[in-house]
Amino acid sequence: MTKRLCIHGLAIAGLLASVAVPASAADTITVASWGGTYQEAQTKAFFDPTAKELGITIKQDTTNGLDDVRLQVTGNAVKWDITELGADECARGSKEGLFEKLDYSLIDKSGINPKLVHDDWVGVSYTSVVLIYRTDVFGDKGPKTWADFWDVEKFPGRRALSGSQATETLSVAALAKGTPIDKVYPVDIDGALQSVDKVKGHIDAWWTSGAQAMQLVKDGEVDMASIWNGRAGTLKKEGAPVAFSFDQGVLTADCLVIPKGSKNKDLAMKALAKFVSPDLQANLPLYVDNGPANEKAFETGKIPQERIKDINSSPENVKKQVLQDPEFWRDNLVEATEKFNNLIQE
Repeated sequence: MTKRLCIHGLAIAGLLASVAVPASAADTITVASWGGTYQEAQTKAFFDPTAKELGITIKQDTTNGLDDVRLQVTGNAVKWDITELGADECARGSKEGLFEKLDYSLIDKSGINPKLVHDDWVGVSYTSVVLIYRTDVFGDKGPKTWADFWDVEKFPGRRALSGSQATETLSVAALAKGTPIDKVYPVDIDGALQSVDKVKGHIDAWWTSGAQAMQLVKDGEVDMASIWNGRAGTLKKEGAPVAFSFDQGVLTADCLVIPKGSKNKDLAMKALAKFVSPDLQANLPLYVDNGPANEKAFETGKIPQERIKDINSSPENVKKQVLQDPEFWRDNLVEATEKFNNLIQE
């Protein structure tokens, strides 16, 4: 999804390559991801180690999401062998038949949430939507739940929510009206919209990018906000007076696919298997705040104990959060987004 470009920065210009040894075209694959610091982290965590182990060249490109894959596949001009997408995009692309089937005799799926394991796509990493507040306004008594965020009398102040990611805002709206974490999905869309309607008059900014959400909080233009955990973590590292936790967070997954028509499908399958293996998955949080999709990464001993508590997909933090259901949004995204956009623009 294009939102990942907002999370991770500008796209990488041109093609990069992870090269183990001089390789022929038959020993080369092209992987597309979201660019910026996230793809730089993937290069260190996944691409370079895989290139070295398999003795191949991994070229890199950047993607804007499912539309790019659809264009390549339907135009019989597939140039990517593996690409990353948002899980809801994977669910939609699968329904459209845009991806190759995955070989789970090569790919170890045992540590990956079954909701992210499908015939033609598999989870690779997580981002979380969390509630952040400024401690110079609230001290340590800030809003801790989405019901608190919605409670404008108990927690007065300026607020921001995502206006571009209906799936995320409707999920937190469901939590705000008291829906238990394990009952959020399937989302009662009309009920969630009613919840948004109750608070929309108190929303000072509907942010449309991760950078904007971060800036609103950093500059003190809002006192509390929904925000992606990577942006929240950056604010804390920069010394901003903020607090957040993963309580009632909303986990959104990214996934990997092999576009249908890949000329290097067999080699891509081997590389993809490495990318989601526990050993390489454990590398990812050493460089960025995106959590590994393979929970066995936390059993490798590679992730420092003091780091684990800050990773959104650690076993303890996962228990506190809602995992977005990609297949629900595959079937309901268009209608829900239209209703949401109409509501917040009234």
